[in-house]
Amino acid sequence: MTLRRTPLVRRRVDPPAVGPVTPPTSLGRRRFAELTGSWRAALRIARRESRRARRRTALVLAMIALPVLVLAFLTTSYDMSDLTPQERVDRRLGVADAELRWFADTPLVQDGWGDSWYPRDGSQSAFGRPATAAEVTALLGPGSRVTEVRTGSPVPVRGPRGDETLQGRVLDLTDPLARSLVRFRSGRAPQQPGEVAVSPAALRRLDVRLGDAVATADRARTYTVVGVVEFPDDLGPVVALHPAAVGRADPQTDSRWLVDVPGVVDAAMVSRLNDHGVVVASRHLPASATWPRSWIGYADTTDLSTGVLIAGLGLLEVVLLVGPAFAVGVRRRRRDLALVAVAGGDAAQLRRVVLADGVVLGVLGAAAGLLLGVGAAFAGRPLMEQYVFGARFGGYRCWPSALVVLGGVAVLAGVLAALAPAWTAARQDVIAGLAGRRTPPPPRARALTLGLTLVVGGAALAAFGASRTSPAVILTGLILGELGLVCCTPTLIGALARLGRVLPLAPRIALRDASRNRAAAAPAICAVMAAVASSVALGGYLTSDGVRDARAYRPMLPTGHVLINPQEPGRQPEPTLAQVDAVARAQLGATAVAPVRMPLCSSTDGPADYCSVGPEIPPERVCPFPPGGDLSAAQRRQARADPRCRDRAADYFDNGVETLVDDGSALPLLTGADAAATAAATAVLRAGGVVVTNARYLHDGRVTVQVMEVRIGRDEATTTRHDLPGYALPPTVGQPRLLLSASAARQLGLNPVEAGWVVATPAPPSQRRQDRFTNDLRAFGRFSLQVEHGAAPRDDSPLLLLLAAAAGMITVGAAGIATALAAAESRAELSTLAAVGAAPAVRRLLAICQAGVIAGLGSVLGIVAGLGTAAIVLFSANREYATAWPAREPYPYLVPWPALGVLVLVPVVAMLGAGLFTRSGLPIERRLD
Repeated sequence: MTLRRTPLVRRRVDPPAVGPVTPPTSLGRRRFAELTGSWRAALRIARRESRRARRRTALVLAMIALPVLVLAFLTTSYDMSDLTPQERVDRRLGVADAELRWFADTPLVQDGWGDSWYPRDGSQSAFGRPATAAEVTALLGPGSRVTEVRTGSPVPVRGPRGDETLQGRVLDLTDPLARSLVRFRSGRAPQQPGEVAVSPAALRRLDVRLGDAVATADRARTYTVVGVVEFPDDLGPVVALHPAAVGRADPQTDSRWLVDVPGVVDAAMVSRLNDHGVVVASRHLPASATWPRSWIGYADTTDLSTGVLIAGLGLLEVVLLVGPAFAVGVRRRRRDLALVAVAGGDAAQLRRVVLADGVVLGVLGAAAGLLLGVGAAFAGRPLMEQYVFGARFGGYRCWPSALVVLGGVAVLAGVLAALAPAWTAARQDVIAGLAGRRTPPPPRARALTLGLTLVVGGAALAAFGASRTSPAVILTGLILGELGLVCCTPTLIGALARLGRVLPLAPRIALRDASRNRAAAAPAICAVMAAVASSVALGGYLTSDGVRDARAYRPMLPTGHVLINPQEPGRQPEPTLAQVDAVARAQLGATAVAPVRMPLCSSTDGPADYCSVGPEIPPERVCPFPPGGDLSAAQRRQARADPRCRDRAADYFDNGVETLVDDGSALPLLTGADAAATAAATAVLRAGGVVVTNARYLHDGRVTVQVMEVRIGRDEATTTRHDLPGYALPPTVGQPRLLLSASAARQLGLNPVEAGWVVATPAPPSQRRQDRFTNDLRAFGRFSLQVEHGAAPRDDSPLLLLLAAAAGMITVGAAGIATALAAAESRAELSTLAAVGAAPAVRRLLAICQAGVIAGLGSVLGIVAGLGTAAIVLFSANREYATAWPAREPYPYLVPWPALGVLVLVPVVAMLGAGLFTRSGLPIERRLD
């Protein structure tokens, strides 16, 4: 057989046909259409998945909607409380055309609202007498009508539980101008001096009804309650008095006139009234009078940046709590995602499918949170008005721009929570996904490198901020460090899982599951870490601040002693020393009582407008660096090293010397001096000398006393100095004092007057004993008591425990969520354990160990991070104080043990809760292969 080779035939190959070139615009439209279609399909899948996994959807919605609900409630309540210009005018003026306030008798310039003013020519002549209705009407012209409203006068009355001080308002409620300022609840307007109308809060506090009598604290007058009125600007205890019940000579803290004029209060009338020293608030505002929101113009850049960073921390906490739910959802849908990949979906489309879950749940959570928050604000408006703001709100409204921002942040939280699971889904093995096998991607070294870089960089940035005392920079560094710990947590979990080989079965499986399911375990651990770190850091700062305040505290009297001052000086009759001594021993358990006398300047021309008596420091002992001055760093160092400048900041900024007249009886009760020092000081006082409590005022056995008298009306000032024999007490308690003998006071031209009494008690009396003491002296007027309790550290335990409880709730919640998700994910493995004969208690023990891994590891990391954060913050504050002048008390570095004790117990609580709510029965499932 002969085989013939087929000759090769050369065929003509035509070049490929070249079609029309697609313009770039059409290409961009096609890509946009593809992207839109891909997102539309992803959103449909996400909506279907949210309906299928309803429990997981409800969990994610609750975690996203809860913070949105709280913030929407606060935002809406604030917006309703922030009055609009028209609401502010209506509340201030009622039905009046304008409000007048007569401040001076010289021309002045005011703002458009009538809230502030200043003298036009730079010099003000005080308007010392109260204006009358006839004078105000004369300024307005014929046909005008005015009524006066006086506010701010306290009214002490007798209540069922003792004396009560109510805010008094003097106005004629029978006048329509004044009546428009209130809302009548019941009764009628007071028509006589002996009738009053009270607010509902005052009615409840006094426990009275319409027609009942209310007596003043001194029982000098009795009022009959004839009406119940509400002042929209003050929902507290207020009493409305008839103008005839208060004399014109009584002190007036605020007096204003509501006016009704025939025409319009225009700019010409306002200018004319300003020429007479009258400030006008008109219903018709000028165009220049704008009404911004209360926070605009007052927000500091540093405070704003700090607030943004704190809000970022809250957003991170929400993302970390929601992240495990998305991670478990991705693992449960790995077969569906693998089918998308087999059908031609690339990695970007797989990421969009998972991110669409975050978008859908974020939108639903934002919508639910906003609706519930606004609805709760509307429903809870009366409670917020009464117990929080103390005033009626404006109309029912919300802050749309703020709500839109809140909704956007909620959607962003959902997308960020789904971001890490989306990248994990895009990297999964398609064949393993179709087979239903779990193939967790190996940990990448890039995550550990990034985490360590962020930890080191955040610590360095926080240290830099501490050296520059910048809170925003410190907080930024702390946030970066926390993000670094988040990145390092998966690697840490893997290392712990390798170390768990020597552990028993249940903890070994728990560590292995945490390592295999790092996408769910790591966010939960980080959420616990963030909450615990914040609680420990704030608790450490509060503990140190409380101890610092206790160290810087300067008592006014020895511990347990009481200073009694009359609130109505000059009232007759005055109690005698024997009467006060008897009541103090009976009610306060006093051991000694002494009078306190103050010196007053006097001269042949009459009493001075201002009188100052005090010791003078010798020139060679005066600190050359004044407090509050603009000193350089070198000068501050010199001042801190100068022995003449040893006093603390409180001694400089509160450097007033109290001057008293004493014969030695009040000295030990005021200063706590011992018997030897008291005897020496008493001898000097009886010899006609003076006593000081600071040795720097004493020179060569004498004290220079300076007496300065200022007469403001005649613009005169006289200063005299006298060298008197003196004695310096050793260091004692209380503020700096100068004690003059009676003869020394007469030599200086001073008149001693009774100013109160000082009482020595073995222990600080209770408030009930103080009330009994003042009630027994009621016939002599009203008295105020100043009790010295000593420099006890501030008790921050309730706040520390509250912070620890908040962190504990987050810890238990995160551990519970992660444990429940892990249990749902490991159902097949539990079935395998049941098939090989594992005891039913294994499942409960496994849940306990899984909760212990989440809560324990997160708490340990959080405590370490919190203590480091507190140390950085305290170091920053102390670095600022190290060069401050005057010297200030530094912050000690303390550990908030109450908070740590609670946080140490929280993982145990989480483990017990997991064991309690986990069924011990192992599931038995039949598999069809």
